[in-house]
Amino acid sequence: MTFTDLLLSQLTDVFRIGLLIALLLTMLRTRATSGTAIPLAAGVIFVAAIIPMTQGATEPLWRSIATGLLANVMILAVLMAAWALYRRVRP
Repeated sequence: MTFTDLLLSQLTDVFRIGLLIALLLTMLRTRATSGTAIPLAAGVIFVAAIIPMTQGATEPLWRSIATGLLANVMILAVLMAAWALYRRVRP
């Protein structure tokens, strides 16, 4: 599987997107006590590592995790932009 195929399959993984939405919502609720950057970074790394470790992957583990990190950051950036847009538009 090429890098592009692996990245696209991870970007469209519904389970990954759901975990990242839950991560963002949890961070928004607890940011007064735990901050923003460290919980998001830890969550992105956790999601990137846990999915390939629990599924039977055909790719090497390091490659799946590295691509997962990139996919998670991209998805989280879109989610955070959508949240910022929602906050700006909301009266």
